[in-house]
Amino acid sequence: MDKFEEDLTTVLAREIDGFSKLLGCEKLTAGASQETYRIDIESDCGSQRLALRRSVPTLETSSSVGAIDLATEAQLFRLAVDAGIPEPQVHYVLEEKDGLGEGFIMQWLEGETLGQRIVRSDALAEVRPRLAAECGEALARIHALQWQGTALESALPVVSPEALIDETWAHYRDLAVPVPMIDFSWRWLKDNLPAQSRQTLVHGDFRNGNLMIGPEGIVAVLDWELAHVGDPVRDLGWLCVNSWRFGRSDLPVGGFGEIEQLLSAYRAESGIEVSHEELHFWQVFGSFWWAMATLRMANSWRTGETPSLERPVIGRRSSEAQMDCVNLLMPGAFKLPHMDRDIARGTQLPMPAELLSGVAEFLKSDVAPVVEGHHSFLARVAANSLGIAQREFLHGSHLAEQECERLRKLLGREGTLDELRLELVSQLRGDLPLDTPGLGDHLRQTVAGQLAIDQPGYSALK
Repeated sequence: MDKFEEDLTTVLAREIDGFSKLLGCEKLTAGASQETYRIDIESDCGSQRLALRRSVPTLETSSSVGAIDLATEAQLFRLAVDAGIPEPQVHYVLEEKDGLGEGFIMQWLEGETLGQRIVRSDALAEVRPRLAAECGEALARIHALQWQGTALESALPVVSPEALIDETWAHYRDLAVPVPMIDFSWRWLKDNLPAQSRQTLVHGDFRNGNLMIGPEGIVAVLDWELAHVGDPVRDLGWLCVNSWRFGRSDLPVGGFGEIEQLLSAYRAESGIEVSHEELHFWQVFGSFWWAMATLRMANSWRTGETPSLERPVIGRRSSEAQMDCVNLLMPGAFKLPHMDRDIARGTQLPMPAELLSGVAEFLKSDVAPVVEGHHSFLARVAANSLGIAQREFLHGSHLAEQECERLRKLLGREGTLDELRLELVSQLRGDLPLDTPGLGDHLRQTVAGQLAIDQPGYSALK
């Protein structure tokens, strides 16, 4: 038994009634900033299963964009349970003396949490048509939770829509990486702020992938780490962001439902009408926020703050969110490179792209199926990373040449690609009109080309 399990056993013996023995502790697929463990114990009532949620030990607070601490999250779980919102029961909040870091031990619930399975599993086929309405009802109840007069009043940040946009953009600006589509989206959001904004408790990450679903419906609303006090429509818009539809772009609510189902159920439960214009604004914000957050996670890997195989690949997901912003703000035609082009170009045998392809296929087809749990997940992440590098080898230089030529025409000056990107970003941060001729076409083509390298199967390209 290692020190982690020894410390965990000490806590369980003290805090769980009837505990007699730790039977097993397995880390499940970790999130970007939090880990979840499945804990099996022996107790007076027989075998029992619990869950441990804790912060990634190497993660600095600065990397988890807007996150509250896990002790506050545990308070929110308890508040939600008392209000009849489906949640696991919190048994114990970890303290510094426990030696396990920040987190809490809670009830283990059975259900599906993987978004891809939720939108496709035959076992959930009957419940899927009801999920959008259930989400509307759950969000209405969350937004009605009374945080005033509790310890949460001082623990939850209060953020206006404008401050949220500026804070998100400032995180991106501080990375010093010029991404014109992020600056364009920031400008659009600033120009289209909601005329009125309610102020309620906001979950902050209510989406497919943070919901536990069973045949009976929503089993639990998970991951409250981004909770705050602000505009509640943010939650509704985030649920409808394309990143969380898992390929089912025809069903805009989480890949399982229609917007009218969501809004009707929310209205019936809360008595509040949410317009499609409000929802659209927060969908744009959600994709803008995710485009920034993924880059920030990748930067925390580059600086050595959070060593992780997953983090740099997550950074390449920024182009997915940027393309969603394109489709929400300036839909139109674009041309993609011929991704089916023979990878064996040139005289060298084998070519670098062929080597990458072979290793990626080995990881995906030979390694991932025979290793278990988190290691299987990491093998697939590694294969995906090599696939991105392969496509960059094949198409990156050609796409960069095309982007540079478009920028020369748009800006009317010469320069390297980096210089021209910086110039466009500088003008977008100034007074360049968003309807400047050629600007939308350039951004749409640039983002589509990058996404064809990063994730050619992403639905926004279809």
